[in-house]
Amino acid sequence: MKPALDVITIGRSSVDLYGQQVGGRLEDMASFSKAVGGCPANIAIGTARLGLKSGLVTRVGDEAMGRFIREQMEREGVSTKGIVTDKERLTALVILGVRDEDSFPLIFYRDNCADMALTEDDIDESFIASAAAIVVTGTHFSRETTAAAQKKAIRIAKAHGRKVVFDVDYRPNLWGLLGHGAGESRYVRSDAVTEHLKPILADCDLIVGTEEELHIAGGSEDTLNAIRTIRAISNATIVCKRGPMGCVVFPGAIPASLDDGVKGPGFPVEVYNVLGAGDAFLSGFLRGWLRNEPLETCCAYANASGAFAVSRLLCSPEIPTFPELQHFLKAGSRHKALRFDEDINHIHWATTRRPVSGTLMALAIDHRMQLEAMAKETGAPLARIHDFKVLAVQAAARVANGREGFGMLIDGTYGREALFRAADHPFWIGRPVEMPGSRPLDFEGGGSLGAKLVEWPVGHTIKCLCFYHPDDPQELRERQERELLRLHDAARRIGRELLVEIIAGKHGPLHTGTVAGILQRLYDLGIKPDWWKLEPQRDEAAWHAIGAVIARNDPYCRGIVLLGLEAPEDELEAAFAAAASEPQVKGFAVGRTIFNDAARRWLKGEISDDDAVSDMAARFQRLVEAWQRVSARSQAA
Repeated sequence: MKPALDVITIGRSSVDLYGQQVGGRLEDMASFSKAVGGCPANIAIGTARLGLKSGLVTRVGDEAMGRFIREQMEREGVSTKGIVTDKERLTALVILGVRDEDSFPLIFYRDNCADMALTEDDIDESFIASAAAIVVTGTHFSRETTAAAQKKAIRIAKAHGRKVVFDVDYRPNLWGLLGHGAGESRYVRSDAVTEHLKPILADCDLIVGTEEELHIAGGSEDTLNAIRTIRAISNATIVCKRGPMGCVVFPGAIPASLDDGVKGPGFPVEVYNVLGAGDAFLSGFLRGWLRNEPLETCCAYANASGAFAVSRLLCSPEIPTFPELQHFLKAGSRHKALRFDEDINHIHWATTRRPVSGTLMALAIDHRMQLEAMAKETGAPLARIHDFKVLAVQAAARVANGREGFGMLIDGTYGREALFRAADHPFWIGRPVEMPGSRPLDFEGGGSLGAKLVEWPVGHTIKCLCFYHPDDPQELRERQERELLRLHDAARRIGRELLVEIIAGKHGPLHTGTVAGILQRLYDLGIKPDWWKLEPQRDEAAWHAIGAVIARNDPYCRGIVLLGLEAPEDELEAAFAAAASEPQVKGFAVGRTIFNDAARRWLKGEISDDDAVSDMAARFQRLVEAWQRVSARSQAA
């Protein structure tokens, strides 16, 4: 029977905390980025990104860090059937930094950690047999119980005709050879470790390591002699990683020189951080090897994937996706530091961001000026706006009823509690950053934009409204473009999605090509938001012109949501009908059409909380049904 998975990796899983002040000492780090780490976990993610079906066998703690690993694996498409939750132990942690191009301080927090409690009982035969190959790793041969677990997996794999891959993954201090402060060390000679690993080699189909790792596996500090020793024990294909020199592969007899093995193209890049490069390398190699591609192609995938990893800061988050890898192998990069290549970075971002529904129907309650004016008109204190926005969340939740494809736009000025309550539901959430009504565009709150955005939850989308018309004075256009560029840069640097809302019709005529021309101008500047929010257009031709611009400039764009501009419901349904014929339009984000009447009456004290919720829910429901109705007609046509 054909295996359901391509590969299952076994062993370490941890949470990596990377110091963000590159060039500083770990002692001086002030902030950290969090990511999944550990060689097998990284390879599971890396192979999934490169198009293989992967799974992971490990243990995680019954706490937030363990749940983070499990949830991230699910987001990456990795099978979690082999992940065991350990009720007694904590998830492993690793603290890392980049001191300079040769020094990468690292501390393992792994005393009695969950993944090192892996036992033979955690190895399920049916799961192991469901993969074409397994990857076993060096660290989990360092203890009797974890070694027994991996040996059981090897026996099962061999019995079912599956392949066994051995990543030597040598960390001396995890074998007890060095102290806690020597986590950065990659090699200490140890005859005991060599003797421990030698019996493993005979059962392997692929053995991968750096020169130093092959030294420990082969028991010699002469690389060629070590490889010959491994060949005497094992018929496996042997891959020797050589850092900036790429790699060399020995599928059969060992030649007289390392340089006579099989090679692929190398990719000289700036080394920013070597940690995790080997895991990216093996992910790339497995992409080719498990698809029976030529070894030269396997080397190209591996070398390129490793190049991405060393040119970026983190480990698993930096491993490329297959579209990204294909782009690089085809087009290359004019940047030696790949993290500065905007085209590659955009592909990486767009192919690794969190998945969302293909439809978005949102209740917008991010209005500030309008509700302030309404409160003043009715004599209600501004504090009441906070409470009303919580009622809007209840209304949206009543309509959504736990289903995907629903969302809300909520501000942080009057919507802080509403944002908290919205997080109780599976909503897409957008938050505005613009100063209400500003033209030229300005951002709310002043100060550093990035410093404010980094405090937002990772799932919140940045929303920015810009009143922009091509007939605006040049100075106004250039200032607004400059602010949008600044926002786009901040969003990408801190890893938040961006929705750009363009309203042109308030400051000039709307022709068929007006908004399409604006979007093309912003794309020409390098602004590629995840979402667009646009006003209703005059006809289907205008929507198709907009859709063509998006498809041409950013095939990864999530799409367009339609705004309402306080239009009556019947007018909005007509606008929906015109927009629904364009595939780039994914839904709507409407506010005042839904909440205006309820807000005014509630602020006056004329209706109760329940009445306000019911009124907004009914209006939102009617718009949802209208969108679904016109979408169904459009798809049928």
